[in-house]
Amino acid sequence: MKPAIEAAHRVQKNAYAPYSRFPVGAAVVAEDGEVFTGANVENAAYPLSRCAEQIAVGAMVAAGRRRIRAVVVVTPASPPAPPCGACRQVLAEFAPPDTPVICRNPQGEERRYTLGELLPEAFRLKTP
Repeated sequence: MKPAIEAAHRVQKNAYAPYSRFPVGAAVVAEDGEVFTGANVENAAYPLSRCAEQIAVGAMVAAGRRRIRAVVVVTPASPPAPPCGACRQVLAEFAPPDTPVICRNPQGEERRYTLGELLPEAFRLKTP
């Protein structure tokens, strides 16, 4: 998990957060162990902003992967902030409820959850 934690810390520095001043870095670990990162990208038209977790998932999907093994989110908050509700749902599309979600800040504080703890009744498409 250390490479994903380090990657999330590194990419947080690339966040574009001039409005909220809340830079976020995220890393998702694909089923095969490859790490994909994302940083939040804000926009003056707020609904057009994208969260770091969503960008990391997009990078993973663009690379042809479909399953998440673990998630790391780095925020400046104390205690470390977990993913927002929208990101929890995006993560649930590609990760089972027992997926670990590690939330950290640059000072080294850490909180750990499972995706199921963060989104207990995730909406999931039931296929016949």
